[in-house]
Amino acid sequence: MSDIKAVVRAEHPEIVLSQTVAHDRESAVRSVSEAGTDPTSGKFFYHVESPDFSRFEDGLRGDSTVGGFERVIETATGEAIYSFEYTDEATVLSPVVSAANGVVLDMENDGHAWILTVWIRERTDLVHLWEYARENGIDIELLRVNEYAGLGDGDAGVTDSQRNALLVALKAGYFDEPRNATLGDVAAELGISQPAASGLLRRGIRRLVVSSLADGRETPE
Repeated sequence: MSDIKAVVRAEHPEIVLSQTVAHDRESAVRSVSEAGTDPTSGKFFYHVESPDFSRFEDGLRGDSTVGGFERVIETATGEAIYSFEYTDEATVLSPVVSAANGVVLDMENDGHAWILTVWIRERTDLVHLWEYARENGIDIELLRVNEYAGLGDGDAGVTDSQRNALLVALKAGYFDEPRNATLGDVAAELGISQPAASGLLRRGIRRLVVSSLADGRETPE
């Protein structure tokens, strides 16, 4: 049986960071899915490209979904990694996907909306996301969905060790938001070092994204 890769567009002013990207439409924001967030810290990491970080941060200060932020790393090419703390008003979709035994592989802004790339076991499991959206007034649209060999059967360019690491992390709650397991927890379960576990997860996620989004036109490494 093939797994499902779905690309979904979701829009609501209380989805995390929506007010910020509406304020600064020239900035591109995407989640850093492999960041080793401590689940007790309440911090979440995003990659930001912006011609004016001051304008982007003005948007953050007026965003009711953001409780605090820090520019962690900045390059000379207009890119940065930010850490954010969410407020109680923030709507976070990844726990809904996790509850359906899925993983948000990628999340990036599109004006007022967000484009989420979701890996999930069964097409019918997407109904949980649609039910949540209906109950919370979220505009949601399925852009595309296709079956592909994914986490469960060793294709999609994912090695056995990468697949095992991803499945262990999924079961432990590493992909939940907030996370229910640290990178150290995953490494301990695998019996390897944290850098080794981080590398397996990062490369495995990249291979899945390349396989599902690039249709094999990129090399996986």
